[in-house]
Amino acid sequence: MHIFIKLFQYFGGIFLGWGLGANDSANVFGMAVGSHMVSWRKAAVLTASFVILGAILQGRAGIETLAHDLGTQKAPESKVHSEEAAFPHKDADASEVNTTDLHKQRMFRNAMIMSLSAAFTVAIMTFLRLPVSTSQAVVGAIIGVNLLKGSVQWGGLLKVVLCWIGTPIGGIIFTFIFYYFFKWIIDKWRPSVIVYDRVMTILLIVTGCYGAYALGANNVANVSAVFVSSGQLTVVQAEWFGAIAIAIGIITYSKPVMMTVGSDIVKLDAFMAFITVLALSVTVWIYALIGVPVSTTQAVVGAVLGFGIIKGAHTINYKTLLRISMGWISTPIIGGAFAAAAYFISNLHYVPT
Repeated sequence: MHIFIKLFQYFGGIFLGWGLGANDSANVFGMAVGSHMVSWRKAAVLTASFVILGAILQGRAGIETLAHDLGTQKAPESKVHSEEAAFPHKDADASEVNTTDLHKQRMFRNAMIMSLSAAFTVAIMTFLRLPVSTSQAVVGAIIGVNLLKGSVQWGGLLKVVLCWIGTPIGGIIFTFIFYYFFKWIIDKWRPSVIVYDRVMTILLIVTGCYGAYALGANNVANVSAVFVSSGQLTVVQAEWFGAIAIAIGIITYSKPVMMTVGSDIVKLDAFMAFITVLALSVTVWIYALIGVPVSTTQAVVGAVLGFGIIKGAHTINYKTLLRISMGWISTPIIGGAFAAAAYFISNLHYVPT
């Protein structure tokens, strides 16, 4: 029974990791799959492997940001000490233990509420075949709970929001840089069609692996940081827990969203797919170093807009892009609403009259 209780406590994180793997992984290999340069099966195996590697090697900074910088988990001050001063009694130590245990239980419950709320938000968007921001779902859930508690760390939230704004801008900037740089190389080189296709395939695989590594390093915090803040996991345990949960989502259910990203937003050739993945990978990896989980979806949108500027607006499917943007905007709101409602309901107590 104890094992089942433990599994239920972590169910939200497992579910969220599955949703992140099924949804966000599409952004790193969706372009390659959509351009028919890499099979989905090979893309899924490579993505899962490098997500785990990135989470283990460079996931700490993001975990510490979400675990400590957005909300406080201060233990309530015990009244035992003040009461002891006037009325010393032998049960004081027991009272302190009970207070500490109660606080731990509340933290565990809050962690479960936040992870489940974010997970349901991502799952809804995934079943709608929309690539959304898991980072925004998690941050929305954290803020939703901490708003009701009155313990939001506004400085940390401002840092995260600014990075959200900077993510699509980074995608645009790096798309410009890499497009003109590699186009210059190809124009100078002038390879044959056969050699060009082979090189593009290799580059798509390499950049996809790099993107998966950046995804793991940056987004593992979304899955497991709440369990670090509640004291259930150490940072190292959280890295492994989040990485495995994400990998399961990639292997089992990443294909539908991957096809949406790879085929429906913009018609990509191999070169454009390579530039897009490289731009989003560098952008997301930079924020992994900063320690702020950001959205690969935002980076992809920025890269696609960059191509729209370079190639002309007619190359972009704006209907699909609008649907993705609406999902992007609504994700933190929905995640926060779910978490706030669940937290409010969990704190209702029946008072007999």
